Amino acid sequence: MKWKKYLSVFRLRFAMCLQYRTAAFAGVATQFVWGFMEINVFYAFRSSDPAAFPMGFEQLASYIWLQQAFLALFMVWFMENEIFDSIMDGNICYELCRPIDLYNLWFARSAAHRMSRALLRCAPILLAAFLLPPPYRMTLPPDALTLVCFVFAMLLSVTVTIALCMLVYMLSFFTVSPQGLRILFAMIAEVLQGIVIPLPFYPRNVRRLMEMLPFASMENVPLRIYSGNISGGEAVRAMLLQGFWVLLLIAAGKLICRRAMKKVTVQGG
Repeated sequence: MKWKKYLSVFRLRFAMCLQYRTAAFAGVATQFVWGFMEINVFYAFRSSDPAAFPMGFEQLASYIWLQQAFLALFMVWFMENEIFDSIMDGNICYELCRPIDLYNLWFARSAAHRMSRALLRCAPILLAAFLLPPPYRMTLPPDALTLVCFVFAMLLSVTVTIALCMLVYMLSFFTVSPQGLRILFAMIAEVLQGIVIPLPFYPRNVRRLMEMLPFASMENVPLRIYSGNISGGEAVRAMLLQGFWVLLLIAAGKLICRRAMKKVTVQGG
């Protein structure tokens, strides 16, 4: 079956990325310190004006610890240099010689790359976060249904993130250097997906607009579902919007990929 070759690519890439344990442990320390610092900043903000705080503090703490634990899943800047290098130096020709769809190949690679890095880092961060004293401690979701919705939303959010990164890879075929595109998308995503400031802290009208964009369908939805900040019909609508962006971004990426393959030229001997 066709999907088996992409599953094999996923397994091989996943196993290879699991070898970078030292880098993962260093990342755990960095992300734990960063998460602790963020919580302290918001704690100071809440202490100065509790009425202006749009989330419960336990919700915010859970949001931040999940953000740090699964950083590799959601960060748009966490792209593969090898893919960009293959486009720029001509090694893409080896990929094109294989009887395999280039978009699906890179999608499987990207998924394995992100999931393996997240797997190495998430357990220590989550364990430490659950053992912290209040108000820094991470809490469990309100109920089992919320946990199920969180897992489902996580899968959709990772798919949206990868599909957006795939769009950057494909657009790189039409540029002299991919660095401009990479930096632009990463900067926009950090603001609009709720990395710098969670979306509930924005003014209502601005937040509603931001929540309609694909960036909000990344980490914003599953983390707010887990913390209980959104639930019920609002959570269902958010997941349906995630599904819409998954289909649209993948369709756009495949369309650009087909056009790029018709024009790609590899020079050299």
